[in-house]
Amino acid sequence: MEPMAHLGVGIGWRPEIADAVERLSGLDWVEVVAENVCPGHLPESLLRLRERGTRVVPHGVSLGLGGADRPDPAKLAALGERAVALGAPLVTEHIAFVRTSSPVLEAGHLLPVPRTRDALDVLCENVRIAQDALPVPLALENIAALFSWPGEELTEGQFLTELVERTGVRLLIDVANLHTNRVNRGEDPAAVLDAIPLEALAYVHVAGGVERGGVWHDTHAHPVPPVVLDLLAELRSRVAPAGVLLERDDDFPPEAELAGELAAIRAVVTAGPALPRETAIAGSGPAGTGQEAGPGSEHGTGQGPVEESARTRVALGQAALLSALVAGTPVPEGFDRRRIRVQARALAAKRADVVAKLAPELPVILGGPDPYREAFLSYAKGRPMTSGYRRDALDFAEDLLIRDLPADPAARRRLTAWWRDRAGAKPPRRIVRWARTLAGRAA
Repeated sequence: MEPMAHLGVGIGWRPEIADAVERLSGLDWVEVVAENVCPGHLPESLLRLRERGTRVVPHGVSLGLGGADRPDPAKLAALGERAVALGAPLVTEHIAFVRTSSPVLEAGHLLPVPRTRDALDVLCENVRIAQDALPVPLALENIAALFSWPGEELTEGQFLTELVERTGVRLLIDVANLHTNRVNRGEDPAAVLDAIPLEALAYVHVAGGVERGGVWHDTHAHPVPPVVLDLLAELRSRVAPAGVLLERDDDFPPEAELAGELAAIRAVVTAGPALPRETAIAGSGPAGTGQEAGPGSEHGTGQGPVEESARTRVALGQAALLSALVAGTPVPEGFDRRRIRVQARALAAKRADVVAKLAPELPVILGGPDPYREAFLSYAKGRPMTSGYRRDALDFAEDLLIRDLPADPAARRRLTAWWRDRAGAKPPRRIVRWARTLAGRAA
């Protein structure tokens, strides 16, 4: 068994703070969103960090290993390519689902999987498929959730423990997500830390959020609150983590504030008596990665293939939930309807924000952030995302043009030119759009 590489204290690398990250004193490593970098054209800032000996770990957000479908081979290959290009010691992803295939819907966000036997069986098989395809070890992160599934059969600690036992996968524990789930789902973070196999810990995430109306939103856009640092100390009292990373994705503060947050994290990590760092972690993956397989199969405890009936049951539940969240269908029985409404609004708002970042011309053409947001949220009510954010931006522009919007002719001409530059065709006429809508309903 190969020990987990020591990482130290790091920060999530983002283009908006790339220069500041390079100047941070004592920075040990960085994590980059895997889908935001191209292996053949890595940002110069990341290349300079690597030349200085700073480790870079790719963090995926789109695999959806908790989904009912088996992992997409192309997405697995892309994640592996980024690990190789960055010289990463491991890759990380999430215990979540992000899409359904029947109907074809994209959440654009990490959604919790039900803690049931069916969902665990599906997740474990998906993880083993991913481990076989990836060139380096895999670690999975516990996610923040706004709601719980009805009829769950396992606690969070039991679910994570059995996942590790059956697959040998490592864990990325986000202590901010533990706090989120304490507020939103009534879960005890200490009980989770007591239950899970901390010898499987790869590293730790720390982030900020905000509470509104009794709901904790894991924004990654606010300072790390003391309660999250307290949870980091709780974890540190049990094990010395190989690495701890600060996540910040929006509303970036001045460089001095980032440095101050890293210093506060470092103070927690180095406080107290020296603890053993359990790093001899049984993993599973291709030959040459130092990962060991369990008895009876290539991974874990020798579980056989998942019955298709289990995948079907998971698929039906996830499709009903995601359709309620993004397509306005009725909320499935047993869910907290108020929380589902909060999640639905959050998903629509995130779509609007991400599309505005990917296509900053759209708010300008539509007269500013407020008119853009109003128009996009109106569009999103009737148009679930099916093919990712870039396609969503084109579909939004197409929808406006079909409805002869924006009202200002000059703005409409600019939007038409923007759409043609990216879609390479004329916006379809209303009759074509109506036909598409009817076909979608029939399906």
